[in-house]
Amino acid sequence: MKKLVFIGCFIFFTILNASNVEKVLNTKSIVWGMDFLDDKKLILSFKSGQIALLDLNTKKLKVIKQLNNLYTKGQGGLLDIKVSPNFKKDKTVFFTYVKNEKDIGLTTLAKATFENDSLQELKDILVTNSYSSTTRHFGSRIAFDNKNYLYFSIGDRGIRNNSQNLRTHSGKILRLNLDGTIPLSNPFIKNKNALAEIYSYGHRNPQGLFYDKKREVLFSNEHGPKGGDEINIIKKASNYGWPIVSYGKEYWAPIQVGEGNSKEGVAEPIVVFTPSIAPSSLLVYNGKKFKEFEGYLFSSALIMTHLNLIKIDNDFKIIEEKRVFKELKERIRSLVQNSKGDLYFSTDNGNIYKVLSLKN
Repeated sequence: MKKLVFIGCFIFFTILNASNVEKVLNTKSIVWGMDFLDDKKLILSFKSGQIALLDLNTKKLKVIKQLNNLYTKGQGGLLDIKVSPNFKKDKTVFFTYVKNEKDIGLTTLAKATFENDSLQELKDILVTNSYSSTTRHFGSRIAFDNKNYLYFSIGDRGIRNNSQNLRTHSGKILRLNLDGTIPLSNPFIKNKNALAEIYSYGHRNPQGLFYDKKREVLFSNEHGPKGGDEINIIKKASNYGWPIVSYGKEYWAPIQVGEGNSKEGVAEPIVVFTPSIAPSSLLVYNGKKFKEFEGYLFSSALIMTHLNLIKIDNDFKIIEEKRVFKELKERIRSLVQNSKGDLYFSTDNGNIYKVLSLKN
């Protein structure tokens, strides 16, 4: 069993000065996802359904698409956006959004072709089986591995038992080929009682997903209930326990959720955040700009309004953790890095910031 590290109120954190960031732009709306088209141009997804381009040289924002048939109640809307790993050749942009199906929100993976600063040929790849009357826990983040598999996450849709039910996509991390077909090596492809897109299950609401190409590891962070937010290493066919086990409590009483913190056959998190930080985005830093943070996990937070910098060893145990940018008092939503190692993040205040320094 892994030795867990709990990150909570008894750890002394390093809080950095706001002068270590530069405000690039206030968009006046929630930027849910971001990715680089090149080192000086970002493509943005707004929760309200707009897709836009941001030129980092001129700081000009250009809306290039407004999605229709969008479910925007509660946590619904346009979610993550990522350029294809083969973008220079295929010009494909992938995104997740909550599709309105007869006033029910379904997390959906879609793609479009980027040409002449516009998006063409929009197409749904997978409208997930994630029916629920609730308006929460849609996920969703997108990641690609070294073999060009596409992963994306979906929350439990507010129905706890969904996460253990292999006949629904809710509470899962899914894996597809870039063309939308199902990899023959997916763990449940021959199981008639499971959906073939499922890669891992037992998740509550994973909103951070990142593939570390150097370690060849897929990391995810997810919201726990009252306490018990997690960072996990995602492995094929693994069960991450929700709602059978959890490090969190019930919202309505100080009672443990499920049967306890751990159980045989359930994958353990490498990090548990108590109290909750509400993790929203995740990356492993691999740039030269902040070389001393090479290999750190960067996990953004909504409730605690900061960015976590987590150093791990070869056994995925925490060596050091810092919390930065808390003085901004803004919910950090999305975090991206370009090929030069520059870091940018968005907040729910509509701001986009460039990181200037991560030092004291």
